[in-house]
Amino acid sequence: MRALFIEHDHVSKGGPIWRAFEKHGYEIERFLVVPEKDYAAPNIEAAFPNFSDFDVIVPMGAPYGAYEDDRIGKWLLPELAKLKAAHNDGIPIFGICFGGQLMARALGGSVARSPKAELGWHEIESDDKTLIPTGPWFEYHWDRWTLPKGALEIARTEIASQAFVMGRTLGLQFHPEIDPEVLEEWLAMDGGCAEVEGEGVVVDQLRAQTKKEKIASDKRAFDLVNTFLRRVATSDVEKVD
Repeated sequence: MRALFIEHDHVSKGGPIWRAFEKHGYEIERFLVVPEKDYAAPNIEAAFPNFSDFDVIVPMGAPYGAYEDDRIGKWLLPELAKLKAAHNDGIPIFGICFGGQLMARALGGSVARSPKAELGWHEIESDDKTLIPTGPWFEYHWDRWTLPKGALEIARTEIASQAFVMGRTLGLQFHPEIDPEVLEEWLAMDGGCAEVEGEGVVVDQLRAQTKKEKIASDKRAFDLVNTFLRRVATSDVEKVD
């Protein structure tokens, strides 16, 4: 079995989500869309692999907006089309943050700027705690989606929808892949610490809480993948026009 992780930037490590899929016997294949040298100017050509060659697809986060067609340019609309086709073909999709926003847009919803950012560890409201526990989950976003018609929202905060299911697609706004190593990758980016501190978050406290949460958050991530594969990935296919 093969799982394709679509990494939209050079710091999109899968952390416990990688390990959870590997535990289920999946071979992880990573596809980097925007190399580090093009990080600030992401309008580049991207030769996506054939999604039908994979048993599950995991589109991951990004520092870009899923609505920034002009800024992202050459690869955004092609990726949306390929994700929609994969969904309609019944390939299970596990979308994380930007990846969840892509799935919302690909399936007929929309994405826009949030009233404010959500950063750090947050409890969420969940209608199905066996699929999406209340957390805390790690948030790192400035945007939010509107649900596609026919999608079932599972979880939310006051700021944004946090999880939805549609057919064999699960869209997540939070980051179940976070662990101390992944966080350090993000903070090491140009402006990473300043960006976080600009939203009133103390970086050292964020590091400390992420370290404290690691064992429990790893378990939540493993449980989430387990339930996704057992329940969502085996659901009926729901095609969209």
